[in-house]
Amino acid sequence: MEQLKGMVVLLTGGSRGIGPIVAEALANRGASIVLAARSKSGLDDVATRLRELGTEALVMPMDLRESSQREQLVADVQRKFAKIDVLVNNAGLETEGAYVELSWTSIQETIGVNLIAPFALTRLVLPKMLERNAGHIVNIASIAAKSGAPYAATYSGTKAGLAEWTRALRLELANTGVHFSTIFPGYVREVGMFAKFGIQSPWSVGSCAPSQVAKAVVQAIEKGRVETIVNSRPLRYSFLINELSPKIGDWLMRVSGVVDFQRRKVGK
Repeated sequence: MEQLKGMVVLLTGGSRGIGPIVAEALANRGASIVLAARSKSGLDDVATRLRELGTEALVMPMDLRESSQREQLVADVQRKFAKIDVLVNNAGLETEGAYVELSWTSIQETIGVNLIAPFALTRLVLPKMLERNAGHIVNIASIAAKSGAPYAATYSGTKAGLAEWTRALRLELANTGVHFSTIFPGYVREVGMFAKFGIQSPWSVGSCAPSQVAKAVVQAIEKGRVETIVNSRPLRYSFLINELSPKIGDWLMRVSGVVDFQRRKVGK
């Protein structure tokens, strides 16, 4: 188990959504936070709140889709702090809509931010972590990684890829001192794309608060939890059914109201 006090955390997607709430939770545990996202003004607002909590906060405006900017980000943070203890791959695009109606550009951007950027950033920070035999990578996936959501096929696919890639690295790098955790939030209330629709998720599916996701991130690092589903309903049984019988799993998605809910969200 690791204690966050004194650690340097690089957090992507730090300007909006659950990012600022995760950043505050980490800062409250004594970590120094490096915030990366495209919106400088958003990052500045978050950094101001973190500094009021007494933590060091560094703002790094950048586009995660650009390889040169990813490389510069990691180099700048390592030069500033001499280490990166924790990488939280939180940035994500919640691209939704009928798959055949999405532009190929939109699909590529989603893959770039949700999948390629975490792959690349992890590859950039791993060598130093392995040298020190210490480090933690936390990847924010989604329950859509466990059971793909209609009208969110690209999003679901990238999050599923992120989750299984994390599992593979966790096994590959066991006993190196570098740890990997995956967080699977349900429909997140209050912030992000789900909140803007102003509608409730089906009762049978549930939802979660940003603070619950932030708590899960902290516990993943400090208590060594490898996977955490963050949701108001215990959905593990349905995920198990999906694995045992995909046909029954599809039926459960329909009767639970998820398919109709997703359809309403995109106006179908």
